[in-house]
Amino acid sequence: METKPLILIVEDDKPIQNFLRTSLNNHNYRLLLVEKGKEAISMAPSHMPDLIILDLGLPDIDGIEVIKQLRSWSSIPIIVVSAREQERSKIEALDCGADDYLTKPFSIGELLARIRVSLRHSQINSSNTRISSEFRVGDLVIDCENRSVKISNQFIHLTPTEYKIIALLVKNAGKVLTHHYILKNIWGPSSENESQYLRVFMANLRKKIETDPAQPRYLVTEIGVGYRLLDE
Repeated sequence: METKPLILIVEDDKPIQNFLRTSLNNHNYRLLLVEKGKEAISMAPSHMPDLIILDLGLPDIDGIEVIKQLRSWSSIPIIVVSAREQERSKIEALDCGADDYLTKPFSIGELLARIRVSLRHSQINSSNTRISSEFRVGDLVIDCENRSVKISNQFIHLTPTEYKIIALLVKNAGKVLTHHYILKNIWGPSSENESQYLRVFMANLRKKIETDPAQPRYLVTEIGVGYRLLDE
């Protein structure tokens, strides 16, 4: 019999605890629930959850510190759910190793979608089988082995840098990549403050692969934070 994924919820707000418990139980997830960051840090190694839902405003230690300590030994997917709306908080959480970030209040439908994406990526990354070199979503097809990109069966020409960006997004499809992360991986650490440079490349990519670049279907902007390549 298939074992349902185990989710560790780290949240001290009682109404949100109850909301998450009821909603996720109804979708057949197994749950562990703690209210403090130190409890999460101590429980994660012994229970090895498949995914962690983490609030940042915890009563004992800040959620950012929880992410840092978990990332020192584990790649368990972490979805932050927080009332902190500042872009700086989102960027810090993502750069410290969170896989995704939702601002309260959020819909259960969106959370469930983010959970599915994070679990799918975790399963792919932990698999010993060869991952397919072809990425498909809608009419977009990216063949990483042959370095080709097609939209509606038409090949699209990308510059070497544009291809590097799209390949990085494919590798992390569904996840938010911060400006800092993309710049560091494509141009190196010295380019960390060149966000405008990155925006130009993203605008060019959208012109090439989006039917309506003003309302992107594939390359979406997380305002002030970074970009996400949708994969469903």
